Amino acid sequence: MPNTKPALLKDLKHTYDGLGANPIRVFDAEASKVPGVIKLSLGEPDFNVPEHIKQAAIDSIVANQSHYAPTPGWPAFREAVAGFLQDRYDLTYDPNGEITVTVGATEALHACLDIALNPGDKILMPSPTFSLYDQLVRINGAEPVYMNTESTGFVLTPEQLEKAIAANHPKAILLNFPSNPTGVTYSKAQVQALAAVIAKTDMIVISDEIYSELTYGAQHYSFAKALPEQTLLINGVSKSHAMTGWRIGFVAGPKELMAKVILAHAFNVTCPSNPAMAGAIEALSTEAGRKDSLAMKAEYIKRRDFVVAKMTALGFGVPNPNGAFYVFAKIPAGYIQDDDAFCYDLLRKNKLALISGNGFGPGGEHYVRVSYAASMADLEEAMKRLAAYINENKPA
Repeated sequence: MPNTKPALLKDLKHTYDGLGANPIRVFDAEASKVPGVIKLSLGEPDFNVPEHIKQAAIDSIVANQSHYAPTPGWPAFREAVAGFLQDRYDLTYDPNGEITVTVGATEALHACLDIALNPGDKILMPSPTFSLYDQLVRINGAEPVYMNTESTGFVLTPEQLEKAIAANHPKAILLNFPSNPTGVTYSKAQVQALAAVIAKTDMIVISDEIYSELTYGAQHYSFAKALPEQTLLINGVSKSHAMTGWRIGFVAGPKELMAKVILAHAFNVTCPSNPAMAGAIEALSTEAGRKDSLAMKAEYIKRRDFVVAKMTALGFGVPNPNGAFYVFAKIPAGYIQDDDAFCYDLLRKNKLALISGNGFGPGGEHYVRVSYAASMADLEEAMKRLAAYINENKPA
């Protein structure tokens, strides 16, 4: 195996300095080494991709759809995205120029941040928020500015936003709702109140709504509906149809901004995968695809209610999540309050893997994230192990 010439390492791109692997995946890899562990760590749906979606991808392969797609994706898929956004969220986008297909929401985020941020720019982020955002921002030489929302029920208020804008003069804001890790989402009124503040600025809004189909209670209200002229909307099929490994996301936004996003996307990946797009068309544009996501959503609600009830009874502080498939729970008083230490102790003693909250930014300290995208059997056993840990480690 070759050894790198040492001199080559002296002056690599400095925006990568200090960055490491995603802490969620680091802990998950450690947990995977424990025999008999139950992992509620990754945001990975336990459902399999529905058969009719798999068949659509197989048909694409059999039909020899093996050549380069257009950079922004097949026209048929962009039309399916436009129809999905219109049907679900009353959003109107032109498939030709205002939508691009990406290799998952992560590539969509990378493309949007790449065109929005120059070195030294600041971008606002409500916190706690998805840990990958910080690294994607820093890769672009920009600075993430966190707005701690713990005291406001994990919902950013217009007052907090106004103060952060005045103090930082940000270039953009990165939103995520329903939220990973908190499971909290925003009402129509809350979105409109934030949009009214941002409308007074020239900030770009990057709104990651990948969990929009997993909203419980009120219908999801997209930020792009409130402020379309400033918003780049990110979504995809990973969470709604359990297609995480298929890597199909998309971005929609104003044509002039999207021209830049499509250019960044082209330089990143050239084009998305044909069989994956074929499956995603089936997921987004058919009645069967609609039923798939509704069936999964109904099961997630049962799992959420079960986990929330069990953890609340054990003394965890649990704001009832109304979206995504996470519970963000405050560690009970008297137990290990360092959330990293708590999670490692729980893993070592009771073979249960939860994710520590501090990796999601300010406001996440002393919390743990539980993914209930697992079978009910695994969740039942996980709650038994958590109860055993709580009972066996009661403070004196």
